Amino acid sequence: MDEGLDIRLDGGVLLLTMNRPAQLNAMTAEMADGVAEELERAQGRDDVRVVLLAGTGDAFSSGADLSGENAHEHFDVTALDRANRIIRAIVGLDKPVVAAVNGVAAGVGCSAALACDLVVAKESALFLLAFSRIGLMPDGGATATVAASVGRARAMRMALLGEPLSGQEAYDAGLLSHLVADDGFEAAVEKLVSRLAGGPPLAYAATKKAVNAATLGHLSDALERERTGQTVLLRTQDVAEGMRAFGEKRRPRFTGA
Repeated sequence: MDEGLDIRLDGGVLLLTMNRPAQLNAMTAEMADGVAEELERAQGRDDVRVVLLAGTGDAFSSGADLSGENAHEHFDVTALDRANRIIRAIVGLDKPVVAAVNGVAAGVGCSAALACDLVVAKESALFLLAFSRIGLMPDGGATATVAASVGRARAMRMALLGEPLSGQEAYDAGLLSHLVADDGFEAAVEKLVSRLAGGPPLAYAATKKAVNAATLGHLSDALERERTGQTVLLRTQDVAEGMRAFGEKRRPRFTGA
């Protein structure tokens, strides 16, 4: 077990559960590395037929861990590289990856969920690309995966305004494959992953490869653009102000510097 990440294999289902409920499953470096490593290892494991990514408590994941004083001094391009590694591992894995979104999915948590092949969400779930709220741009491939699902106009609205989408709104927009009433969520997730675990692995692999090639062929370019853009933004006073304001729970005062 990695710190903050529970790992379990059951009936061909590799369950990766982000487990920092008090922090809304905000991703530490160790958690992000653990998720990526398990996804990468799954490529060569005959005992894994499907991967399920989930969170505990009231959140799927609130994104990168920005806690602590002067968080901007410790948040650098290595965090982007970790996020990109997770996205590449999800998309590149020749087995279905399912996100079980039980609550808030924000920032890179939202990016990771939307990169998965199937996304099952509670009606009470929230999806939020909150990067602009702290002076950053979306990363984790979200500029590609969100636009591929909902189109340019809705992607711009989510990215520029940082407006949360409810589970129903996200489903109606085409971001989710399944929307489930809160009280039936666990049963629905279990039924879905059991079906996938018993399905045809070669057909799943070929299908995933073909659909991703048709819809996400530009993902690598998007990840590199995001990395370049975030690297520049991370040096700005606006990001420092945004992260300070986030920690102090106040509205940031951006100056464009």
